[in-house]
Amino acid sequence: MSRNSVIFSFFSGSGFLDLGFEKTNYKIDFVNEFSEAFVNAYVHSRKRMGLRAPKYGHHITDIREYFNGRKKELKKYIQDARSSENLIGFIGGPPCPDFSVGGKNLGRDGENGVLSSTYIDLIIDMKPDFFLFENVKGLWRTARHRLFYEELKNKLHKSGYCTSERLTNAIEFGVPQDRDRILLIGIRKRLLRKNYYTDSNLLNVPWESQIKYKLDDIKAISWPDTDLFIEDGVRESKPAIIRELTVQHWFEKNDVLNHPNATSYFKPREGLSKMLIIDEGDVSKKSYKRLHRWRYSPTAAYGNNEVHLHPYRARRITAAEALALQSLPKEFVLPSNMSLSDMFKTIGNGVPFLLSKGIAEMLKEYLENALLNQK
Repeated sequence: MSRNSVIFSFFSGSGFLDLGFEKTNYKIDFVNEFSEAFVNAYVHSRKRMGLRAPKYGHHITDIREYFNGRKKELKKYIQDARSSENLIGFIGGPPCPDFSVGGKNLGRDGENGVLSSTYIDLIIDMKPDFFLFENVKGLWRTARHRLFYEELKNKLHKSGYCTSERLTNAIEFGVPQDRDRILLIGIRKRLLRKNYYTDSNLLNVPWESQIKYKLDDIKAISWPDTDLFIEDGVRESKPAIIRELTVQHWFEKNDVLNHPNATSYFKPREGLSKMLIIDEGDVSKKSYKRLHRWRYSPTAAYGNNEVHLHPYRARRITAAEALALQSLPKEFVLPSNMSLSDMFKTIGNGVPFLLSKGIAEMLKEYLENALLNQK
């Protein structure tokens, strides 16, 4: 990048989205997250991986505070970052159960739905050079939520941003998981060369430049459906599948049995008999979905009693296995004193690492080509 990009991260969780940007040479210099447990995991994982701490620190607060008592503080950090001719980027995925078909579906008026509007308002107020907004596909596909989403975009356009969006499935980037998300990127119009945006304030972003597999090709493959559950049974893969997109490949790649989080999983007093009768690959019900070792996983979402079972063991998957399904490098470790509920919540909430890294690389290349030489 001709100029360094400094990232201000919001709704950071334990930093899955941030890690993709860090590994693409962006500087994560500001981290904000409401959950102290998630921030502790963020700090713990980075120390283990030898990554630098954010220059302006980790902040445990409601994002709405940056319109009130902490507004001057945030502006000071941004001004300091700009003083070295850095580009300033905001990245974040506001909590999304209010837009999820499987969640509360309360929309803009829900407790979490309000935060999407708050994040956009903060972008408009603080004027970063570029931003990334990530959310569930329900915000884009559900008619009443889509109206709200279009309102947010119109506010951004009126405030001097050009935008581009894509409904993106993480599996396209090599993540072993069927996970749709809407991604919205914005760049301040005054920074752009004229041939990189339209009169409708739309960017010509090459979204597919980092895609590894086409979704239609993945769906066209004859993946295994269900097989009889055999505890510790051996089952060979089909030659026609893409092995790199399977649960088993990622369990092996991340050496999940020897991972520090290998023993972190829920052990219910009841339910073992139920675990023994669910076929390998039976994900037809909302809960107690048994993964198939030679297929990709359904969306890693562990709230609302969503339970994923190990393909060939009579138990739930471990935190180490769930991290693998989110395509985290095996060096990423959650702290051992983190509660199981917090572990699985932060994993389910996180943006898959390979998706994040692919978007970061695409955006980096685009910024290098699309920006004017001077601000």
